[in-house]
Amino acid sequence: MLESTSGVTDQAANATTRIALLEAENEQLRVRDAERGAELAARERRIRILEEVLRVLKADRFGASREKLNVAPGQDGLFNEAETMVELASALGTEVALQTTPQREDKKPSATKPGRKAIASHLPRILVPHELAESERVCACGDTLVEIGEETSEQLDYVRPKIQVLQHVRKKYACPGCQPCVKTAPVPAQILPRSNASPGLLAHIVTSKYVDALPLYRQETIFERHGVHLPRATQAVWIIALAERVQPLINLMDERLRESGYIRMDETPVQVLKSEKAATAEHYMWVRVSGPPRQRIILFDYDASRGGDVAARLLSDAKGYLQTDGYGAYDRVAKQYELTHCGCMAHLRRRFFEAIKALPKAEQKSSTAAHEGVRRIDALYAIEREAKSLNDAERTALREQKAVPQLTALHHWASALAQETLPSGKLGDALDYLLTQWPKLIRYVQHGQVAIDTNVAENAIRPFALGRRNWLFADTVKGAKASASLYSLVQTARANELEPYAYLCRLFDHLPAAQCVADFEALLPWNITPAN
Repeated sequence: MLESTSGVTDQAANATTRIALLEAENEQLRVRDAERGAELAARERRIRILEEVLRVLKADRFGASREKLNVAPGQDGLFNEAETMVELASALGTEVALQTTPQREDKKPSATKPGRKAIASHLPRILVPHELAESERVCACGDTLVEIGEETSEQLDYVRPKIQVLQHVRKKYACPGCQPCVKTAPVPAQILPRSNASPGLLAHIVTSKYVDALPLYRQETIFERHGVHLPRATQAVWIIALAERVQPLINLMDERLRESGYIRMDETPVQVLKSEKAATAEHYMWVRVSGPPRQRIILFDYDASRGGDVAARLLSDAKGYLQTDGYGAYDRVAKQYELTHCGCMAHLRRRFFEAIKALPKAEQKSSTAAHEGVRRIDALYAIEREAKSLNDAERTALREQKAVPQLTALHHWASALAQETLPSGKLGDALDYLLTQWPKLIRYVQHGQVAIDTNVAENAIRPFALGRRNWLFADTVKGAKASASLYSLVQTARANELEPYAYLCRLFDHLPAAQCVADFEALLPWNITPAN
């Protein structure tokens, strides 16, 4: 009897042990299953992010460059959210119907008839007469034909560029009475005194490199075709010397820019082969823009760093407003110099547009949250087009009336959407940029002088980026600094509606005679009319 009771007890103990082991094993399996589930979810998120990146790269490589919003037929209104419509209606006191508008204003239809355009009237005309031969000026009736008029048609012709040599003949004079008295006519002061380069040739080299993006080695080949040996090394020496000669103008432009009260700023990478940093390391070309049209100043500055100390150097003594793309180095500098730091709505729009490009192709023409973000920002740009012809006070009042309610609605919409959007995707990145940059993004509405974006600075830096594709790198630090100075001159000239080659010819011809600040001031681009 005792043995039977003992056996039952052992069996119960063994069953309890097995149950405990099974429960422990089951718990381990549940934990492992949860870990595998989390790992799979993480992999799915990573795959989705990589797919987004791949779609964005394909769109950047093969897609349209213009960031224009396209939607499927019948979907050109707002993203259909009843809450948004009620929010906007209550904020504005009226019903709001935002339309899908491109960031860039479409050109108005031309009143001229379609077809071939007339050839520019300022071009010289060479008359090429055509007459009937004497034998053909006879009518079938036997009478001689007489001239009653003419028909004129025009062709564009191209005359091969002419390279010529200027021979400076210096007359000598002597007194017939005393032999030691001899005088020689002086040569006018030259911008590069000991070189054989005229102002016209130097202007051509600079314009070709910094406007037409022709590297010096290509220019060397072109000169060879004309029978002129002009090595790229010689051209490079000339460019560095020219940058030293134009430095007084760069200094005057820099002083005026710092005093302007409103500076837009950006930066872009550039490679410099011979420097203290590795040849593969990125250096930077910084650009500052200020001034209204026809008084625009565009200044490029080279530096090996992208750090805040560079921004501090370029903005010292500046006052008023600073507008950037949200790069963190500017925040400390703006605080240090008590500058009002404004954001860029175009960079926010670009992030939403990248979120559209990251979508599967089937969803890119549907109404998604990314489309909604672009549409809302486009509505703000429509207000800016309306305010384009107004003065600063009127523009501020219009923004207060129309833009502020829409900005408030945009922030409420983004805040709600961010709570249900993964931050690692393109849409999450756009929402995070909007919410973190918001105080700077809305600051433009308070000041009529401030633009909605930094597009002027981006447009100024675009020719440099185009040239970089051709010449790829700067050889030396001196070359990079010289390029910054000459880019500043040609881009400021273009911004002030001057033809760069004509301006540089005038500048290089008159600069050697400049002696005082007033002489240098007279040669600044905004002090020269296009007709001069």
